[in-house]
Amino acid sequence: MDKLELKVKRFFQSALYRWSDQNPRPMPWKSIADPYKIWISEIILQQTRVAQGWDYYLKFINQFPDIISLARAPISRVLKAWEGLGYYTRARNLHVSAAMILNKYQGKFPDNYQEIISLKGVGSYTAAAISSFAFNLPHAVLDGNVHRILSRFLGVNRRMVSASDKKYFQSIADQLLDISSPARYNQAIMDFGAICCTPQNPKCSQCPLNKNCYAFNQDAVHTLPPAKIKSKKKDRFFHYFIIKNEKNHLAMNQRTGKDIWTGLYEFPMVETQDSSKPSIRKIKKELGEVILTDKAFLSNKQILSHQIIYSFFYLAKNELEKMEYPMYSLNKINSIGKCGNLVKDFEKIVNTVISSS
Repeated sequence: MDKLELKVKRFFQSALYRWSDQNPRPMPWKSIADPYKIWISEIILQQTRVAQGWDYYLKFINQFPDIISLARAPISRVLKAWEGLGYYTRARNLHVSAAMILNKYQGKFPDNYQEIISLKGVGSYTAAAISSFAFNLPHAVLDGNVHRILSRFLGVNRRMVSASDKKYFQSIADQLLDISSPARYNQAIMDFGAICCTPQNPKCSQCPLNKNCYAFNQDAVHTLPPAKIKSKKKDRFFHYFIIKNEKNHLAMNQRTGKDIWTGLYEFPMVETQDSSKPSIRKIKKELGEVILTDKAFLSNKQILSHQIIYSFFYLAKNELEKMEYPMYSLNKINSIGKCGNLVKDFEKIVNTVISSS
């Protein structure tokens, strides 16, 4: 990557600052220097929109106000606080990293980029954000939003997929960074990508960069950067069997397999290749002497990054005198972390089950 001219850098920075000053975007984690709170906010926002992450951030900080409280909390409590947010590996990584900070750094959040990026679940973007916002260190953020801005402004027709792509765009981002005020610059470009230079329907007429923006002046806004090649999502079909006892306790299983739901709870479940109800033979093989009382009373669909989960819920009975599954009271169930595809409709499921004979 050739060096950018000084006048280009000055124009870019001043335009961003002017836009940022005119378009404030208040959020509870902005304008603070607490690295712990900045870290929590950045991990939440890795795969979550600000509107959704806002309340989760406030709830999480309320429950775990500092590194020590997070490190010493049981993982089940951390997963419960994360319930419904998805990508639960983020919560597990936070818990592991908090313990590491407590043990290795005596509970003090590391204050340099190399130690920050060594934390589990922290990549180059997150490390740059934390080190600049908390310690005003000169590290430029680079994510999808920043890549889009740079591609359009400079006319770079290149996706950011390979290591060489990322290195190329990181070089550009580093050159444009205002090293005298990295926190202000990084926040401005992040907000600009989220509000003005958006993937669809960008606000080009209001953009302070449009005078020198290649994409705007060459009518290439909707072709830069190149579109991602979307991979086909895998369809999965989960059939849940809701079993209760005379005390209205419900059967629950804790997932132990190595997947995104490890450690979370769900109803006894059979996975099939399609939406067809599993055969009695398959049910007995995987769950034991369980019989359905009726067809599915509820179904839902959850779209994840690489898969689509179709869930079906059945009222069921266990034919053995001794229950094969752990039974949980509703109070207990409400205190444990449940798989994401159960959270949205859980109250509806419970009401249906309790009202059944």
